Amino acid sequence: MKTVVVTKTGDLEVREVPVPKINEKQALVKMVCCGICNGTDAKLVHRSFKGFPEEVYPIMLGHEAVGKVVEVGSAVTKYHVGDIVLLPFVDADKELYGDLNSGWGGYSEYGVVHDETAYPEGESPECAYAQTVVPDYIDPVDSTMIITLREVLSSIKRFGIKAGDRVAVFGCGPVGQTFIRFLKLLGVEELIAFDVVEEKLADALEKGADHVFNNASCDVREEVRRICPEGVDYVLDAVGITAIINQGMGLIRDGGKICCYGISPKNSAEIDWSDAPYNWTLQFQQFPSKAEEGACTEQIYGWIKDGTIDLKDYISDYFRFEDVPGAFEALEKRQISKKGIIVF
Repeated sequence: MKTVVVTKTGDLEVREVPVPKINEKQALVKMVCCGICNGTDAKLVHRSFKGFPEEVYPIMLGHEAVGKVVEVGSAVTKYHVGDIVLLPFVDADKELYGDLNSGWGGYSEYGVVHDETAYPEGESPECAYAQTVVPDYIDPVDSTMIITLREVLSSIKRFGIKAGDRVAVFGCGPVGQTFIRFLKLLGVEELIAFDVVEEKLADALEKGADHVFNNASCDVREEVRRICPEGVDYVLDAVGITAIINQGMGLIRDGGKICCYGISPKNSAEIDWSDAPYNWTLQFQQFPSKAEEGACTEQIYGWIKDGTIDLKDYISDYFRFEDVPGAFEALEKRQISKKGIIVF
């Protein structure tokens, strides 16, 4: 099969490697598509993703894959041949791939999912709990967006944001737009969105933001305090820029929380809380729990089925597998406005 590899020098190349082998508790899938993650994939290409030091490269890239089951192990009952499934991966395998490691391997022509019910209790890999079957009323290619939706919904629950809260969101890209839509669906009272791109701010209004501002041309603190004089309950960084932490200090109420989603480019920051209230919390959600993601699946499916969520609202570009280098070039140039998807 073909797979997209990030080399030790950070270049992208397509290699021919063996199709992964499955055991009795796994299913083999032929990939349908894989979403381009503006955060994880880009950082892996730049060799700046936490937990992936340069010595583990080269790696197989991609973590937002969708595939069609083509073979099942003897103990598998969760999957059947023909099922469309979320989150197939390709694991590192010395016998098959030598020193080629895995950055989840979603940009491969084949991948593997686990059936957690086939394992003794407590022994299933955690990824299995988010490897789920896609209903037939959802387009298989567009279903890759569900992976992001579940990550976001599970993170909202982990942060503790609830109905009636007041939230300032920084970043209105695909992840930020998803946060905005879900926060309003869940009953957030005041939702203030910031970005530096006017088109993204217009999208944020459509997704449910009550107020939008270009933070490159306004006094952020003045605007937030005008709407919420005592400060917001939460500042949410949907970009992964550590400077937002310090900016958020002057925006939260006493007892408020600054929430950072995703892996930051740097793993350190100088935190200045001189503008913060006396009591505050800083919380990072860098790697959502797959079990928590899986637990959000049915709620997401319900919103899609009843029309509350339209996956195409979050997708801007489709690329053929043969044009992966061009897709990542477009990503680097910020030419992908929402979610881009690689289609096999």
